Amino acid sequence: MFAILGGAAAGLAVAPGVRWAVGRYAVPYEGEPAARVFPLPVVGLLAAGVGAAVGAGYGAAGWPVLVWTALLGLVLGLVDASVHRLPDVLTATLAAGTAVLLLATERQSLLRCLLAAAALGLGFAVLALLAPIGLGDAKLAPSLGALLALSGWGTVLAGLVYAFLLAGLWAAALLLTRRAGRGDALAFGPFLLLGTLAAVLVAQ
Repeated sequence: MFAILGGAAAGLAVAPGVRWAVGRYAVPYEGEPAARVFPLPVVGLLAAGVGAAVGAGYGAAGWPVLVWTALLGLVLGLVDASVHRLPDVLTATLAAGTAVLLLATERQSLLRCLLAAAALGLGFAVLALLAPIGLGDAKLAPSLGALLALSGWGTVLAGLVYAFLLAGLWAAALLLTRRAGRGDALAFGPFLLLGTLAAVLVAQ
């Protein structure tokens, strides 16, 4: 319980910085609609929830990597939800930090993490050519694959299943409530991140 409460408190503490980063990187291309502005209370609630979830996973395989992914992933998810884009600078920073933490804390699982990162990166790159999946998702996937692989190949598969399931449910809800049409784009990054978090927590 202490870890959960501590995680929630930490999430609230970083919420202003997260909101600033979202405003910094959620910049639409010329001619695109203006970015959605998330109020600080909303960001704080999301950050507290993610922090509590990370706290609940304290002691799980790769917990330092999970903390890093949750922190930067919150920014990435909100940016993607705002402008349907995952900036290269953020996905590259996530990948670099993940690699450093894996080398420092999880050397025994490095090969599996590398293979999972390559498999998800290549898989999503192919999907980006064949399906409405963005290249940003392909650049995000390797970092998430490496984190998932710390708990085993079953967790890698579970993370993908959860991500597509959550995205499908959200898309269905939007269609049923007529908040979106069949041709409207859906930001997939937040669901990749949520699916990863759920799979890691279930696997602990």
